[in-house]
Amino acid sequence: MQHFFLYLLALGAGVSVATQQVLNGSLRTALGSPAWAGLVYAVGLITMIVAVIALGERVPSWKIMTDVPWHAWSGGTFGAAFILLAILLLPSLGAATLFALVIAGQVLAAVTLDHFGAFGLTPHPLGAARLAGAVLLIAGVVLIRE
Repeated sequence: MQHFFLYLLALGAGVSVATQQVLNGSLRTALGSPAWAGLVYAVGLITMIVAVIALGERVPSWKIMTDVPWHAWSGGTFGAAFILLAILLLPSLGAATLFALVIAGQVLAAVTLDHFGAFGLTPHPLGAARLAGAVLLIAGVVLIRE
């Protein structure tokens, strides 16, 4: 039962990402600028600050923060790149094609990172089932595009 709940939360995260980008696309149209629409990312920063306060999280020590590998700090850059690219591509690709490609890219990257145990992940070798799943995702992209 616990796994079912976690799966529902993960599906909710996917719904959140798709909805976020459609709303960001609307903001791009209203503002006439993908870059200004991307600044909605600042609202995400404020939301996370509220979450840190609400959860009673303590500020990590300077030692802990400086011991973190450099690449761990780059997640925000990738997040911002994703938001900007999605805002730019949404009008021409449409939501379904954009997110089919995004999901395929995420899964292809994830199976690669898993396979090699990149960035401290526990390695999960690429087997026949995972490879078949990746191929089916690519086939889904081909089928869903307009």
